[in-house]
Amino acid sequence: MLQFIFNSILCGTGLAMDAFSVSIVHGLEEPLMKRKTAVIIAGVFALFQFFMPVTGWFFIHTAASRFAAFQRLVPWIAFVLLLFLGIRMLLEARKKKDGQELMEEAAADSAGQVTRGWAAELAVQAVATSIDALSVGFIMASFDLVSAIAESVIIGLVTFIICLAGIRAGKAFGLKLAAKAASAASIVGGLILIFIGFKILLFP
Repeated sequence: MLQFIFNSILCGTGLAMDAFSVSIVHGLEEPLMKRKTAVIIAGVFALFQFFMPVTGWFFIHTAASRFAAFQRLVPWIAFVLLLFLGIRMLLEARKKKDGQELMEEAAADSAGQVTRGWAAELAVQAVATSIDALSVGFIMASFDLVSAIAESVIIGLVTFIICLAGIRAGKAFGLKLAAKAASAASIVGGLILIFIGFKILLFP
């Protein structure tokens, strides 16, 4: 049992690294983010990291040949999604006038305004950073359903904790960036997303 938990934590840590990086981006963009918003962001990433391995396990037990063919597209899907989001952040950075405007936007975001666009973007990020976890279903092919769900729950919990830490780190740097340079947080965040996309594509 302890070995199972330990291995699941290690697996969850590895899978959560991309979500951790994107969480830092959220902290950079919203340095005054409220705890409730941070919990929502981390919770969404954790939910997808839980859901993807279970989905992979289900496919390997019901449609293994189809899932194997789809898996070749996984790095490309993640790459396109993250590249799109990263480029959009870089383009939006040009619209920011100064550090004060960035802080005002962060203050507005921290007020808990959850727009449909914000939710959609968060969902896309969650899919892009968790889609590689589908392959964990292959690793869990010999597991029964209970064991597969148990490992996925641990992966989700680890992701939640790591993402909260990422948001907190991003918030700390975001305050400094916002005070020093116009749109610096958006530029850094966009570059991080693009880097993650290329990493997933070249080193799946």
